[in-house]
Amino acid sequence: MDRKQEIRAALDGHHPVLGRSIALLLQALIIISMISIGVETLPDLPVEIRIWFAVEEAVIVAVFTVEYLLRIYAAERRLAYLTSFWGIIDLLAILPFYLALGLDLRAARALRLLRMLRVLKLMRCHAASERIGRALRGCIEELVVFGIAALILLYCCSIMIYYFEHDAQPHLFASVFQSMWWAAITLTTVGYGDVYPVTPGGRAFTIVMLIIALGVIAVPTGIITSALSELRKHDKEGT
Repeated sequence: MDRKQEIRAALDGHHPVLGRSIALLLQALIIISMISIGVETLPDLPVEIRIWFAVEEAVIVAVFTVEYLLRIYAAERRLAYLTSFWGIIDLLAILPFYLALGLDLRAARALRLLRMLRVLKLMRCHAASERIGRALRGCIEELVVFGIAALILLYCCSIMIYYFEHDAQPHLFASVFQSMWWAAITLTTVGYGDVYPVTPGGRAFTIVMLIIALGVIAVPTGIITSALSELRKHDKEGT
């Protein structure tokens, strides 16, 4: 392997000597960063702890910056990497830190939320995550068609429940668009209970919706499961 190939193999965890160590280091830094986001919200944290978190963040960003620059250097096609999903995630993992240096406190806090995107970097280190990504790409057309159909169904259900419930509950079902909240939580079987039908027609329609909701949840799950099964079978046959 030449130098660039060795760098790519090391960063992707495939290098025979450094791969595992570098992968574990990057994963550990991501986990530490995510835990820190929660701990920082604890009230009455001592100033020393907050200073420690600031130093920790600077170190983590420095490591991820070096990783990002190395990936650019070692990429076979740099523009393709920079505009790829992982290239954008790698950039967003460090960009908020640098942008926050020149902003006021409120804007800096808003940008710090983007640190949560670092958790996506964990997915790069596992073969199962790669398989899931391949499965999603393989069934993207079916998922898009189903998503459009689900949105149409959501809108139609909002219209129906609006006409059933508007006169009885004008403050909760003031419009079709306001009724979409009820339709969304019902179709996803969440059911918060903050909005519910009180008319006989609305309740009967809700029963029908709950039956339909089982299919709304099951169809995309079945599509993805089928795609994963096919990929797993293909991978086993290829080994």
